[in-house]
Amino acid sequence: MALYEYVTQDQLAGFDKYKYSAVDSNPLSVYVMHPFWNFVVKFLPTWLAPNLITFTGFMFLVLNFLMLAFYDFDFTASAAGHEHVPSWVWVLAGIFNFLAYTLDGVDGKQARRTNSSTPLGELFDHGLDSWACIFFVATVYSIFGRLESGVGVATLYYILWVVLFSFILSHWEKYNTGILFLPWGYDISQVTISLVYLVTAVVGVETWYQPILWHFLYRDLFSFMIIACSFTVTLPMSLINVLKAHHSKTLKHSSLYEAFLPFLSPVLLFVLSTIWVVFSPSGILELQPRIFYLMVGTAFANVTCKLIVCQMSNTRCQALSWLLLPMTPVVLLAVTGVVANETLLLYLWTAAVILAHIHFGLSVVQQLSSHFGILAFSLKKSNTD
Repeated sequence: MALYEYVTQDQLAGFDKYKYSAVDSNPLSVYVMHPFWNFVVKFLPTWLAPNLITFTGFMFLVLNFLMLAFYDFDFTASAAGHEHVPSWVWVLAGIFNFLAYTLDGVDGKQARRTNSSTPLGELFDHGLDSWACIFFVATVYSIFGRLESGVGVATLYYILWVVLFSFILSHWEKYNTGILFLPWGYDISQVTISLVYLVTAVVGVETWYQPILWHFLYRDLFSFMIIACSFTVTLPMSLINVLKAHHSKTLKHSSLYEAFLPFLSPVLLFVLSTIWVVFSPSGILELQPRIFYLMVGTAFANVTCKLIVCQMSNTRCQALSWLLLPMTPVVLLAVTGVVANETLLLYLWTAAVILAHIHFGLSVVQQLSSHFGILAFSLKKSNTD
């Protein structure tokens, strides 16, 4: 019996009819990474479940996040005059990041190799990817930090939202077209960041203080690349793909409201969290940037996972995520100063969001495992009907 029935009977019926359809046109992915992943997957034992590979890769990113949180909790370690993160930590960060990327690339190939592809596997993969956004961004942030030579915590907050919306665009496309168009920026960013971690271990964070050209710093390049990639590649390609589906009359949702419904909850989450940032009496983002990013990223992942369930089961997107309902009074309590200890409120709400998201994930996995008669982390069949 599932922990809670998060997936409706209509959605379960939709999963029974689901067929994976994706387009990956990125030259780096097609000509370099896929051949590499095809080579790597041959070394994996055939008894190894694809979902276990997916989860292991995700945990490497969580490990990176925790490791950098230990050495650089408040994102000041890379600044001049502060005790820097040890070089070996950057080496491990680079290795772990590339391992996570590699495992994310081979899990699907292992599923096809062992004839164990299921909708649960895809949902598990993309669901963890949505949560991985925050662990990836927060860990990268430690390279530059937040002080004179770094990026302000408010700037990083908005950059985080650019990354989050770039991620959800792919699933919004699929919700409307039935096809997952894999974004180009993902592969490029993963390879680049893995290398930057390793380079940082060799040359030290002081290297990133130096301007590339005139007064243009590496931190500016970091911000520019993320924003430019999102607004000049990811967003235009998403809109073009949806418009093509509209012109070819293959668009799944005819009305503008239904087509853009998946953005309602993410936009409301952005509004609520930004109100907290802007009107916080204690300047909560300056005090606790890491925890605030974690709260926002986890809440976003919860909203996105619900969209992924809807697009895979070909059902209507939920208009409002229930998680936003208790978040509204939490934000009001914070910004009005009713709760004196704003940091404690943030920690309690972050814990609640994480627990709610983990419960949601476990429940959905348990429901789909039971429905398909499979085990999530084993290739053996479930004994239950």
